[in-house]
Amino acid sequence: MAPKAQAPQTYNILIVGQSGRLQYEAILFAASLRATSPGFAGRLFVAEPQPGPLWPDDPRIKDEDTRALLSELGAEILPFESRHFGAAYPYGNKIEALFALPKGEAFVFFDTDTLICGDLTSVPFDFARPTASLRREGTWPQLELYGPTYTQIWASLYDRFGLDFESSLDRTQPDEYWQRYLYFNAGFFFYECPHVFGQRFLDYALSIRDDAPRELICQSLDPWLDQVALPLVIHSLGGGRDTLPPGLLDGAVSCHYRLLPLLYAREADHVVAVLQEVTAPNKIKRVLKTYDPAKRMIYQGRGLKVRALFDQNDLPRREQMIRNTIKRNGFWMR
Repeated sequence: MAPKAQAPQTYNILIVGQSGRLQYEAILFAASLRATSPGFAGRLFVAEPQPGPLWPDDPRIKDEDTRALLSELGAEILPFESRHFGAAYPYGNKIEALFALPKGEAFVFFDTDTLICGDLTSVPFDFARPTASLRREGTWPQLELYGPTYTQIWASLYDRFGLDFESSLDRTQPDEYWQRYLYFNAGFFFYECPHVFGQRFLDYALSIRDDAPRELICQSLDPWLDQVALPLVIHSLGGGRDTLPPGLLDGAVSCHYRLLPLLYAREADHVVAVLQEVTAPNKIKRVLKTYDPAKRMIYQGRGLKVRALFDQNDLPRREQMIRNTIKRNGFWMR
């Protein structure tokens, strides 16, 4: 007898949407998810911060056409309160929004500037063993002459929360090289319960922000706070670097493109093809054309001009060099 096909995993997806750039990125995310992962049976939540003392302006999505299109694409707008971060540190939205998700239901968080470009149901998430994006550069910490070393800085954080530092190290990497230490981009992460993950994330982030170990005295935490706390959270919950097969997220299935000019400059041909395909329908075009970067890059062809500036098989090593080339040629938009 042929083996029975496994039932697809059921989980929720969380992105953050609010007035401005993120509302249009949320449309791109939702449209790409529906186009490339028709078998996804979970719920897509667009978390929306609500007005309050931590936001000088109303952060909600005000454009009714955007709200209606997100609904048509199967997204549920999920309000949440900002109690700790708000406008002073908007990256904190990804922490505070977790508490609005259904408790005890597995989730995957994606940064809104992500395109789903393959079948998400093919990704074998192990929700008991969290991980996050390894598509990152050595952005933190930045060592100072005569200051603490990588080991001293990271060990002080593990000690703060009673975690085993030694077991977090990648011993295939040399001592005092940034990749030896557990470090992620916070562009995606997942776990079996958003409230457990969120409370740990919040506790660690607030402790680091409000009472950092002395080894961090010369280190900037803006915008790095979420990426400093995240590896500690993942390690404390039994996760690590290698709990997903390589090449799926940040690869064949998802693309954290950051900004449209960067997408056209450096991403694979299939990512550009998905972007062009999902933005072609008139109902999507009508809304996205009100967002100038989408209008110029996607619909007026500037994105393809950006792409022609680079050899995608031989890109500059650092992202800043790519950005500088785009800016020199007058195509930078965000």
